[in-house]
Amino acid sequence: MTGDELAKLLEPTVERLGYELADLEVRLGSKGGMVRVFIDKPEGIDLDDCEKVSLAVSALLDVEDPVPGNYNLEVSSPGLDRKLTKVEHFQRFEGQIVKVQMRFPIEGRRRFRGTLVSSDDENIVVEVDGESHSLPLKTIDTARLVPEVA
Repeated sequence: MTGDELAKLLEPTVERLGYELADLEVRLGSKGGMVRVFIDKPEGIDLDDCEKVSLAVSALLDVEDPVPGNYNLEVSSPGLDRKLTKVEHFQRFEGQIVKVQMRFPIEGRRRFRGTLVSSDDENIVVEVDGESHSLPLKTIDTARLVPEVA
């Protein structure tokens, strides 16, 4: 089962509990693996939230058995340097500083760090040193928020 398929399996359970499935990491190996579920809600995530989702997701994974072999289940908040993986994430964090790594060079570069100016279903616009760069969502390798330093 792919990560996307696993996310589709888990998302209804996570949402029914009142959370967003912000991201999912799956690493499998011969000596055991790991399934890491990142959850979010507007007021933030605490340990009780992680425990509640962990119990529900663990029960679902036990019944459905979509992940082969042994693995550890971890439930966490996305953190201050959260990954931006959905159009909704980009829209929510417009105006924030982001780091974007592209799969292929755009305008001669693969890395962009600047202000997330706008986003739509196909592109995001990042302003770097006063210059705007339109980046296609489908060719973004990773995008993360850059935490503000107080």
